[in-house]
Amino acid sequence: MIDALRRRWSPRAWDLTALLNAADARASRPERHLWLIRLVEWLRSAPPQPGNRNELRADLRTQPGTPEASNGDVSPWPLRRLRHLLNVLERHPQHAEPVRQLLRSALTGTDVAALLADFGFAPRASLMSELGQRMRRALLPGTPDTADLGELFQLVFRHPDDARWLGQVDAVTWRRLARLLVDEDLSAHWRGAVLDSIQLLAAQVRASGLSGTLRPRMDERLLAQRPFHHLAQSAQHLADMADLDGHAAPDGLQRQADALRIQLHACRRAANSVRAHLEESGVSVDVVFEVAQLRERVRRIETLLTLLTSPQPERDWPGLMVELAQAVQDRRGLRRLFARHYSLLARKVTERSAETGEHYITRNREEYRSMLWRACGGGAVVAGTTLLKSAIGALGFSAFWGGFWAGINYAGSFVLIQLLGWTLATKQPAMTAPAMAAKLEGGSLDDEQVESFVDEVTHLIRSQMAGIVGNLAAVVPIVLTLQLATAAVFGRPAISVEEGRYVLAHLTLLGPTLLFAAFTGVLLFGSSLIAGWIENAFVLHRIDSAIAWNPRIVQLLGQARAQRWATWWRSNISGLAANVSLGLMLGLVPALALFFGLPLEVRHVTLGAGQIAAAAGALGWAVLREPDFWWCLAAVPLVGALNLLVSFVLAFRVAMRSRGLRLQDRGRLQAALRSRLRSQPMSFLRPPAGPTPEHLTTQPPSILSSDRTPE
Repeated sequence: MIDALRRRWSPRAWDLTALLNAADARASRPERHLWLIRLVEWLRSAPPQPGNRNELRADLRTQPGTPEASNGDVSPWPLRRLRHLLNVLERHPQHAEPVRQLLRSALTGTDVAALLADFGFAPRASLMSELGQRMRRALLPGTPDTADLGELFQLVFRHPDDARWLGQVDAVTWRRLARLLVDEDLSAHWRGAVLDSIQLLAAQVRASGLSGTLRPRMDERLLAQRPFHHLAQSAQHLADMADLDGHAAPDGLQRQADALRIQLHACRRAANSVRAHLEESGVSVDVVFEVAQLRERVRRIETLLTLLTSPQPERDWPGLMVELAQAVQDRRGLRRLFARHYSLLARKVTERSAETGEHYITRNREEYRSMLWRACGGGAVVAGTTLLKSAIGALGFSAFWGGFWAGINYAGSFVLIQLLGWTLATKQPAMTAPAMAAKLEGGSLDDEQVESFVDEVTHLIRSQMAGIVGNLAAVVPIVLTLQLATAAVFGRPAISVEEGRYVLAHLTLLGPTLLFAAFTGVLLFGSSLIAGWIENAFVLHRIDSAIAWNPRIVQLLGQARAQRWATWWRSNISGLAANVSLGLMLGLVPALALFFGLPLEVRHVTLGAGQIAAAAGALGWAVLREPDFWWCLAAVPLVGALNLLVSFVLAFRVAMRSRGLRLQDRGRLQAALRSRLRSQPMSFLRPPAGPTPEHLTTQPPSILSSDRTPE
């Protein structure tokens, strides 16, 4: 029964004869619109091959074995069926007249301006509003009982390939279709709709350009010409000059259209200047979205002006049809929405991470030694973090509160490391990846760029090694010393024997340690995104200016101290956000995952090494005879490698995509890296003895350069 229903209501169940017999201009509006939908479905569907019971999907290529293929016809199936339909209607006037009346009723009985002026644009200048609209459109079915031609257009041309085959319809076919449908009444009706749409769009562009969201962000020199103020008035003058009976003076109409185009160009330039403001003062996705909508409306007005003033508008309508069909697909996908409007935010977030990342790359021996010492300091702090985590676990909190206080412990330790100017090794890759992606700006790489990128890779690997070695060189002996000291003073170590055996059982290489290490790399990457996003919001909302000049803050701190606090927060907000978010995620994410039945844990190389050292201190020299201890030791370098690699790869990919880069020279880069590894293997471990080349030492000021709290 289900198969019978599927065959009954399938588009192919309606052959052309049945469709033509069903055409009735006196039918109700939903029935007329449903007939139009079925007609386009018939155009779109490819016929089944003889002897094949399986239905074929609609294909844009000519099917093999058909007469069209043998004649060299490579037209898409919908176009060939459209030509066949026109042939039938031209040969059979008894079918042509009902079809003509039905199509005209659909084109004149609906709101054309809803298609020309509103379709493809968000009803509100808000990204979240558009997101909700798209979700509703995806979840709720549309109805053909509508007076909105834009809604009907979405139902008719909903297939992803519609824009493609419409773009291949030739001029001869369009003229034949126009002869079938267009008369003086329909032409006058649509000419009036075009004029109305131009006025509606001009009013919307004017409102957006003069809104409090965009106007303060535009270049004042461009606004001095007042391009938005007179836009609606110019559109009204165009409508007044146009004669709907088709007897307007073409020269006067053309001059007014050209004047309107000049104003539109000035509006576009003013809208484009918003991007420069966003680059300097922080990115808002709603502002990016509103600018994109304004520019699209300007482009639609220009298209409609071309239709209005063209001596042969039938040559220009196909381009608008293709544009509208493409808009159907563009307004469907959430991925397209985020890709278009979050790309600038993603780039600014990664660029702010890149500024921080320069702080983590060492290029000479002095910087290398400094990194080692700073990493040793970070390892010393993590030693205390390890023992404090054990103490929190001994208090017997529930899973959530245990994770929360563990996260506070981590976050406090990481912030302390930052304030003291020290380093936590695994934070480096997610910050340094955007800095390296910037080296590949420009697409195709020359030899100098390849060499510079390979130099950066060697500097990065060397810096990571220094960070990890410094962390481990401090955390292991300090934890062992604290274990021995507490055993000597209190008669028992800070971490008991039972806890030590638990650590060895869970950190072993034979378990899911490597999977958890990769997961921790994702958290490290996430913290870098959070840091960039918070710093962008800090700059966008001018929090530093508020701290420096807010009357209450100035009264409380004094003018000079308020200025110092503003400078300090602007310099350190990214690092603080990264450290706090990373600490809280390391503590809370496993607890929240456990709530959903996911036994996720974190494996951080420095924290893990500290736990293994504490376990060894609790178990004594006998631990050297236990295989679990050696399996845990073997896991430490692999955990560190996965922490670094996963966070770096994710950050690098985001940085590349946000810049719109599609690297075509991966083979050259890989070959150059292999060549450097063969010729200078120690350069990946040891800094160069000579001075660093000038093009590598030049770097932007680090946002962590101020690591002292203002008084």
